[in-house]
Amino acid sequence: MHIPDGYLSPATCATLYAASAPFWYIALQRVKRLLSSRLVPLISLFAAFSFVIMMFNLPLPGGTTGHAVGMGIAAIVLGPWASMLAISVALLIQAVFFGDGGITAFGANCFNMAIVGSLVAYWVYRAVAGRAAIGATRRVVAGALAGYVAINVAALLTAIEFGIQPALYTDASGAPLYAPYPLNIAIPAMMLGHLTIAGLAELLVTGGVVAYLQRSDPALLKLTAPNARGSEEGMQAVARRGGWAATRRLWIGLAALMILSPLGLLAAGSAWGEWGAADFASGQARREIQAASGNVAPPPSAPAGLDRLSSVWTAPIPDYAPPWMKSAAFGYILSAMVGIGLVILTFFLISWVARLLRGRDQPEAPTSAPGSGTA
Repeated sequence: MHIPDGYLSPATCATLYAASAPFWYIALQRVKRLLSSRLVPLISLFAAFSFVIMMFNLPLPGGTTGHAVGMGIAAIVLGPWASMLAISVALLIQAVFFGDGGITAFGANCFNMAIVGSLVAYWVYRAVAGRAAIGATRRVVAGALAGYVAINVAALLTAIEFGIQPALYTDASGAPLYAPYPLNIAIPAMMLGHLTIAGLAELLVTGGVVAYLQRSDPALLKLTAPNARGSEEGMQAVARRGGWAATRRLWIGLAALMILSPLGLLAAGSAWGEWGAADFASGQARREIQAASGNVAPPPSAPAGLDRLSSVWTAPIPDYAPPWMKSAAFGYILSAMVGIGLVILTFFLISWVARLLRGRDQPEAPTSAPGSGTA
């Protein structure tokens, strides 16, 4: 679902940057207090979780791959606005340092997964959970549905952005300049894998983490459940314990996921719409693209705009494979470590800037919610 450079026209990329900018601005305003508090480790945790969970590639129908995103559980614990920032930072680190998603398409990827995904997950969770108690099974079901619906809405938006390109941008001969497949191919190709495998993964991740938190640390679920029975203390209890102490067990779980991340290498093939320009000249890659695209052959060569924009940025560790490391598995683990470190560093830099702008340090107690009840 990470749109690379070259698949969307510059105009489309600019439009989606512009569409994302107001949400980023509002999110920063809404979570300003959270970023100035002892809860910075909490938002860093869910950004890091999203970063790592997206490294677990899954085999999808048609020979492509997909992954969960983690926007569902981020929106449920942090609220939609903090979730937008968490997922956006994860996507930024992936694009800049690992080439997973384009620089020009960063606004589009954030709009689909971080912004719309977080809002949809939050709305579905609140609607289905209602006033159920924090420990109710209904909240597990609500979380699972929230994750499933959110990732499929994000996938649908991605498919539409891909699919409108051939209708809008062609050369003098009528050949597509960017993503080559129209809507009637892009939508089924994207949705088949997300309505089944990737959606199921997001459903299990979100519902599973909600169920775990109900037993291990229900206070983390109270931020977005102000009307639930037993939600009187909210995140203030977590803040009093300190961000690191409150999330220690979750960080240990994240470390375990990091060590297991090479499992994501087992899925063969590329995600639909994430082929490199050179793949259009490779016989084997062309057969895989055709098989995943309704048996419609790709253009004889990479579309001109795609070819031109695909090299706009070269990531230092492309595909989570450090060039100096011979073992792909250890390279993957090292990439996860570097990515998580960069995510934490980014949020502490944002926190430091937020404190500077406020002119004084804030006490650690947060208010009711940076995102609850305000989406």
